Amino acid sequence: MKLPFLLASLFLVSCAAIPPTDQSALQQAINGKHRSEQHKIRDQYRHPERTLTFFEVEPNMAVVEIWPGGKGWYTEILAPMLKDSGTYYAAQYSNDSGIAYFTKNLKKFNDKINAQPEIYSKTIIGTLQPPNQIDIAPKNSIDRVLTFRNVHNWMRNGQAEIVFKAMYDVLKTGGILGIVEHRALTGSKQDPKALSGYVTEKHVIALAEKAGFKLAAKSEINANPKDTTIHPKGVWTLPPTMRLKDQDREKYLAIGESDRMTLKFVKK
Repeated sequence: MKLPFLLASLFLVSCAAIPPTDQSALQQAINGKHRSEQHKIRDQYRHPERTLTFFEVEPNMAVVEIWPGGKGWYTEILAPMLKDSGTYYAAQYSNDSGIAYFTKNLKKFNDKINAQPEIYSKTIIGTLQPPNQIDIAPKNSIDRVLTFRNVHNWMRNGQAEIVFKAMYDVLKTGGILGIVEHRALTGSKQDPKALSGYVTEKHVIALAEKAGFKLAAKSEINANPKDTTIHPKGVWTLPPTMRLKDQDREKYLAIGESDRMTLKFVKK
C-alpha cells in the first residue's frame, strides 16, 4: 500500500471515530421545538444563551426562577435544561392572592406545564406572594436564583426588601442571584414605586447588598441604547406590550424592547 493512500485512509478512519459535537443542554433547550415561535422571536432582545451563561447556570443545578408569569418565557428554556440532572423551581403567584392578575396568570402557567408533561413534569411550583408567603424553596439549598424584569413590581408594592431577603435565604453560600431589570438612566432620581417600570442600577445594587449579597459582575448583554426610557406609558410603551397600540407604533417597534441591566450577585 502506498504511503499517501495509507495516511488518507487513517485520516478518514480517525475522523469517522469522532462523534459530531452535541449541542449543550442550554442550546438544545433554546432550539427546542416545544418553544413557541412568538417566544423565539424575542431571543434577539433577551439573549437567553448569553444571559444564562453569564449567570453560570449548569444543567445539574437547583435553580429557582422568581415569578415566571403566565407565559413562562424562561421556563421554556430552564425546565428542559434542568430536567435530567438538575431541579427547576418556579416561584409563582399565590392562588389565594385575591388579585385577578395573579390568579389568571398562575392558571395560564399551570395549563402550560400540564400541556407538555414530557418537558415540564419535573417542575416544582412554589409560591412567592409577599409579605406572607415567602418560603420559595428550602433554605441554603439553591445554586441559582434568577429573576427577569420583576424588581419594579416588588417596589410598587413596597415588598422589594422582603423578596431580596427571601432570595438570599434559599441560596447556598457562594450561590448566585441573577437579575435582569428595566434600566433607568444613570443619575436619574429613583421613584420609590418605580411606576414607569424603570429602576436604576444603583437602587437594585443597594437592595441586594442590604440583603447580604455582593455584586460580582455587570453585563451589557441586554442593553438597548435606542431606549431613552422616557415614554408616555413607561416601559409598557415599548414592545411587547405596546400600550399605545397603533399610536407611534413604528417608532416604538424601531426602538425594540427596553434597555436592561444584567447583574450577578453572590451570597457571601
